Amino acid sequence: MALYLTRFSYTPETWARLTKNPEDRREAARKYIESVGGKLHGFWYAFGSYDGYNLWEAPDNVSMAAVAIAISGGSALSKIETIPLLTVEETLDALRRAQKVAYKAPGT
Repeated sequence: MALYLTRFSYTPETWARLTKNPEDRREAARKYIESVGGKLHGFWYAFGSYDGYNLWEAPDNVSMAAVAIAISGGSALSKIETIPLLTVEETLDALRRAQKVAYKAPGT
């Protein structure tokens, strides 16, 4: 299964609801990814450009996209970005395959 890093930010309304009724959202995230056969590996909040981060494992891109679409459609987030992660081995394979790509820079 592939790993994915999701960065997200809550809307001000979501923060207001969580302030009134504090809730551990890890269990909800776990249920979402398990519904497509995946696994939640981590859930963190942060300061900065994004409010939080999730590390997920999903069977494929379509499964992860389904979770991201469902979550973003729920209107609790102001932004969400999901990044597929490559293992070192996958990156090494990509580097080897890149040697066979006959790339030519524009204008050369």
